[in-house]
Order: sequence, then C-alpha cells, then structure tokens
Amino acid sequence: MAQLENFLTDVMPKIKKLSVLAEDSALVDDTFYTIYDVKRGLRDINGTGVLAGLTDISDIVAFEENPDGTFKHDENGKRIPAPGHLRYRGIEIEDIVKGFVSDNRFGFEEVAYLLLFGSLPSQKELTNFTEILNGFRILPVSFVRDVIMKAASKDLMNGLARSVLYLYSYDDNADDISIPNVLRQCLQLIAQFPMLSVYSYQVHKYYHGMTGLIIHKPDRALSTAQNILMMLREDGKYTELEARVLDLMLVLHAEHGGGNNSTFSTHVLSSSGTDTYSVVAASLGSLKGPRHGGANAKVTHMMEDLKLNIKDRSEGSVRKYLEGLVDRKNFDKQGLIYGMGHAVYTVSDPRAKVVRSYVKRLAAEKNMEDEFALYETVERLAPEIIADKRKIYKGVCANIDFYSGLVYTMLGIPPEMFTPMFATARIVGWSAHRIEELVNKGKIIRPNYKCVSKRTPYTPLIKR
Repeated sequence: MAQLENFLTDVMPKIKKLSVLAEDSALVDDTFYTIYDVKRGLRDINGTGVLAGLTDISDIVAFEENPDGTFKHDENGKRIPAPGHLRYRGIEIEDIVKGFVSDNRFGFEEVAYLLLFGSLPSQKELTNFTEILNGFRILPVSFVRDVIMKAASKDLMNGLARSVLYLYSYDDNADDISIPNVLRQCLQLIAQFPMLSVYSYQVHKYYHGMTGLIIHKPDRALSTAQNILMMLREDGKYTELEARVLDLMLVLHAEHGGGNNSTFSTHVLSSSGTDTYSVVAASLGSLKGPRHGGANAKVTHMMEDLKLNIKDRSEGSVRKYLEGLVDRKNFDKQGLIYGMGHAVYTVSDPRAKVVRSYVKRLAAEKNMEDEFALYETVERLAPEIIADKRKIYKGVCANIDFYSGLVYTMLGIPPEMFTPMFATARIVGWSAHRIEELVNKGKIIRPNYKCVSKRTPYTPLIKR
C-alpha cells in the first residue's frame, strides 16, 4: 500500500497535466447539438424525454389528457400543463395509497406484487407473496462477516453494489436468464435489500467509531418498513406512525416510469443478456448520482445551510437566501434550489402531494412543526424565484426529494442511508422492467452518436 501511495505522489502531477488534454479533447462545440438536432440528455427543449421504448408498468403524466390518452393542446399547439399523475399499472398512486391506508395495512408488499405481476393481489395472493418475501429475508452464511465487513466502503451505495455483485458467487444459476429464475433472483434481492442497506450502515458506524456493531436479524412477521426500523435501531423500537410513513415512502419510490436514469440502465443492461446481479449493480451506480438518487440528501444539506445563514425564519430572509442560491452565491454555488423542478412534472409532483400530509403528522409527533413550516415556505417561494431569474420552458414544482430527506431525518434515518432507502424501494421497479425487457426480447439497446471530429491524416511518430 505504501508503494502505491509513493507512486501516486510522484505520478499525480503528470496525470493532472494529462487531464487538461483529456478535458480539451472531450469538449464538443455546443452549436453542433443544434446543427444536428441532437437532444441533449435524450430530452427536448421542454425537458420531455425522447421516446425510446414501450412499457406497461407505470406512467408519468404532466399534461392534460384526452380520453384516448393523447395530450390536449392550446391554440398555439402547445401541450397544456396539468397537476402530475403517477400510475402503477394504470392505477393512480393516490388511489393505491388511499386503499391500503384506509384498510390500515402496509402497502409496499402489495405494490411490489402489482408492479411485478400486473394486477392488485387478492388477500390469498398477497399472503402467499408476503410469505415468499419473508422466506427470502436471509443472507448466505457469514455474508455479513465475509463481505459487508471486509473493506467497508465510505459510501453505502458502493457497498450495496458490491454486496449485490458478491451474491452472484452464491447463486448456482446466476447466469440463467429464464423468467422463472430471474423472478426468483429479483424476489430474493427485494427481500434482501433492507438487510444489505441496514447492515452496511451498521458496519459503517462501527468502523468509524460511532458505536459498537449491532446486527438485528429480520423478523418474518414484520413488514419491510417495520423490519428496516427494527434492524436500524439499537433497541429495535418504533412507533406505528413511523412505520406507516416509511412504508409510504417505499411505495412512492418503488417505480417511476421506464425513462429515469437507473431504470433506463436496467433496460440497457438487460437488453445485452447479462445476469441480474450485474444489472442491479449498474442501476445502483446510476442511482448513487447526486442528480438522481442523491438529490434528497442535497436538499437536507441545503436546508441546514439555509438555517445557518439566515438571521430569522421570516419570509424576507428565506427569499433572500433562495435568490442567492439561484444567483450561485449560496450553498454549493451551483445555481440550484434542490428539490425543486422535475424532468416531467410541471404543475405538481403527485408523490410530493401525497407525502406532504404525512410529513405534517410526523412533524407533530416529533415536535418539528417549525421545521416543516420552513420547508413549506421554501416550497411556496422557490418556483416564483426560479421563474423570475431563469428562462424556463415549463413550470417548476417541488418534487418528492424535497420532502423525503425531511421524512428520513424525522425517522432517525441518517443521510448516509437516504439513497440506499431509495434503492430498497426502487429494486421493485427495476425488477419489473428487467423482466419486461427480457420477455419482449428486443434488440440490444444501442443509440447513435454523431461524430463531429474532422478527418485528420496520420502523422508518423518521428514527425510529431
């Protein structure tokens, strides 16, 4: 290790010089995107994704619809913005939530069944499905010691991806991509993700001297949300409201269309015919990115910075701080108010709308009403400030990331676990999309890139 460190000390100045060349050679003239009509980020000027596939799993809608599902247009031919809709297998997410909440049930397992199999389960089907998941809540012998505790990662998402790749070695049929085997692998991963995430955090705390190592085994009589809170906490205790709110967050994060970055990664890798563990590890790598799954932690850090830098919590002080954010003067100077805006939604994000009322209830239980009020103030002011200072082509609204960090904080879930919690829910959507890609046997996904380099003759080494 010392030899490598010495080598790095010597070589880094050379690498920094080379990085300048690499950066210069990688830069593409912005004008080419207009000349060749290339959609940057596979999006049009309104931020709408380029149509790249078909899915029957979920739908995201941000514009007024006709009865046949096409969009309505105004007199100028533009689509008419509308409050956002998220539908799982055609069912409105608000209706799904109302259904299990009114029955005083946990909803994540029901939603997992819906997304994987296309319809809501009967009581018997739900019971059988839950029993299957509970039976899979087990890791290979000594997996915590031999994998999770070895070379513990600084970032839990990398540790989670490493654990998933290691599970390949414990699977005698790892490369079998028949649907029964892939479904078995997916169900195992859905059941194992809570343990992989929580245990990675417990090991992280242990190695950083924050606490002794505490590993609680899952309870097969508990729901996914209950097990997460039980395994996370030293005393294993939680309130009913805490478990219900975490269950709601898992439901809202379970799926979000085929076009989001990590789910698109699922489709891309699945189209190549690779194994389930490689697919999920790649999707985890995508979700780790701060522009995707890491956004909720960014919101939390931004709000902490806001509280440190305003004299009071008056509307005027909050407005001045938010203006500084957009002007690249505050926080990370990126010009962003994190948690505001979405690639698809314009008027509202239905997930944020659903979770807001539950955040208010949880804030009351935790005596954090003032904190919730501050978030509401930012949510109200931010769209107005962004519209005033930026040229935007569609509306700006709070997305679910704006409130999810606050929810996790109130639940005692540390920032290091925010994105792993996202992944623990989204593994359901990834699984459904992987199966969909394999069943439909499409071609390997290979988009085209236009090369804009000039033809250049080869120069012999002696003449360079």
